[in-house]
Amino acid sequence: MSLLRTAVALALLATAAPILAQTPPADPTGLAKAADIQAQVATMAREMKPEQHFAWRPLLRDGGTTAALEYWTAPGKPAIHPTDAEYTIVIEGAGTLVSGGRMIDPVTTKSGMIEGSRIEGGTTRDLKPGDVVLIPAGIPHWFGITGGKLVLLGMKLARPAK
Repeated sequence: MSLLRTAVALALLATAAPILAQTPPADPTGLAKAADIQAQVATMAREMKPEQHFAWRPLLRDGGTTAALEYWTAPGKPAIHPTDAEYTIVIEGAGTLVSGGRMIDPVTTKSGMIEGSRIEGGTTRDLKPGDVVLIPAGIPHWFGITGGKLVLLGMKLARPAK
């Protein structure tokens, strides 16, 4: 009986050996270390021209999703992303966020972006390093700068299909 068990065990091992010997797939996880992020922010600051008030730099990508740095020295226009939520972490600087309310003078400026002249009736919040913001798809929002800069790490998250 033990000879039969040994033979079965050896047969199972022979069958499993090719599976066990396979190399696991490469890990697709992206990682940006704090020092890398600080170096990218410093490079963005050096490369900005005096008349330039905004810079965008991809940091990590996964297919259609990009985590990117945004470097602001002056506010842009209020925006709405109709199909994407915006997830943002304040990296450096200070500012304000106005969100919600109603977009005034909305104009589609490119795919996935509506800009306006201002937001009426929105909620204003102060922003500082470490703050995390999640703006749902379709919500008007605007980032103001209260110091010399506002640096954000953010990404757009597509609204799930219904």
